[in-house]
Amino acid sequence: MSILAILISLGLLMFLAYRGITVLLLAPLMAALAVVLSGDAAALLPSYTVTFMSQLGGYLAKFFPLFILGALFGQLMADSGAAHAISEGLVKRLGTRHVILTVVLACALLTYGGVSLFVVAFAVYPIGAQLFQRTGTPKRLLPAAIALGSFTFTMTALPGTPAIQNAIPIPYFQTNSFAAPGLGIIAGLIMLGLGTWWLKGRASKAQAQGEGYGVHKDEALEESPAPAAQMGMITALIPLVMVIGLNALLTYLVFPRIDFSYLSEAYPALDPAGATGMWSILIALACASTWLVISRWKQWADLKTTVNNGCFGAMLPVFNTASEVGYGAVIASLTGFALVKEAVLGLYPTNPLISEAVAVNVLAGITGSSSGGMSIALSTLGETYREMAVNAGIDLELMHRVAALAAGSMDTLPHSGAVITLLAICKLTHRQSYGQMFMMTVAFPMLALIAVVTLGSLVGSF
Repeated sequence: MSILAILISLGLLMFLAYRGITVLLLAPLMAALAVVLSGDAAALLPSYTVTFMSQLGGYLAKFFPLFILGALFGQLMADSGAAHAISEGLVKRLGTRHVILTVVLACALLTYGGVSLFVVAFAVYPIGAQLFQRTGTPKRLLPAAIALGSFTFTMTALPGTPAIQNAIPIPYFQTNSFAAPGLGIIAGLIMLGLGTWWLKGRASKAQAQGEGYGVHKDEALEESPAPAAQMGMITALIPLVMVIGLNALLTYLVFPRIDFSYLSEAYPALDPAGATGMWSILIALACASTWLVISRWKQWADLKTTVNNGCFGAMLPVFNTASEVGYGAVIASLTGFALVKEAVLGLYPTNPLISEAVAVNVLAGITGSSSGGMSIALSTLGETYREMAVNAGIDLELMHRVAALAAGSMDTLPHSGAVITLLAICKLTHRQSYGQMFMMTVAFPMLALIAVVTLGSLVGSF
């Protein structure tokens, strides 16, 4: 009965989230439903006040600084005109012959530099729509191009990316954001190469059939926002380079040379090996944000509003994900979950890479969230996977990269909040555009994941 309770709870969570009900309410309600249906109604309140809330609070303690600094940096990039300047700069350099690649690279540069994917979508959509319209490229392909640049290789594959999906595995495997860089680059090239090739092929076929951009009556495209004209592309790239460069400098040169043993008495729970990877990202984001504020000091129309909007923008994503982690903790406490855990671990008991990839994929697909699914999987199975990897002689950096890649495969099924939001920004429907988005964000990332797991199993991490 406990397994049935878990399935009913998960099914309702997925269905109601797709219908637009907030996870902030759904997560505790569906967790409570699972507890009651499993036949342990007496544990209803303790499961909420002790299990759910303690795990929610623990997640906030680990990742709230990253969410708020990332959202602030993204808002500063958008309001300073830097995001638009980068997009316009790529258009000028690549022209209109490579419109799909231009949109993909614009999104990739911004997200790899730490800008929120939702901020990127809002910033790039008007430029992409103008380019697609000018060249007769079907607009229905635009969400897929934006998704390829924002939701895939820069989110989970490329080494050093400050995306939350690349940071979540750090404390579980005591790694850093540059874990398994060679394999990450290979996965990124697979996604970028296959995605661009596929979209260009679809566009050429549609244009040969005379499809064109299409008629979109509710669309009103503005030409060029004023802030973009005030900043050159090179200047706009400086904060993005700072994020990646400082992150690498601190990760490989600065922190490894510092002896943190003197902190053990004051902070006995601190594990520097697992903390410095997160510290590197936080410092890099903080420095880049400070640079944007100071370097554009005279150009800010309303800096206070920008800072407030950036910080407030982090609230909903971080609490949504933390609520999903709390939900996962309650589910993990039920007796039926022990059977589910054994089934997942028993799929490939000698290869934790495959087991981890399956678990993270399934949970990301159910929750419709890459960060939420990975957080649930690692909070419940992270220690087990770490022990399995150590016993099997598998590099923990490889476990980190596989977890991140798996989180970015099944997370964008039709009920995903990211998919729904992107389609709303582009003023298109699932029927018009989801098929191509599926190829970009599910099919090709899955191929990249399989390639990394295969290479990692054969030759190890590099």
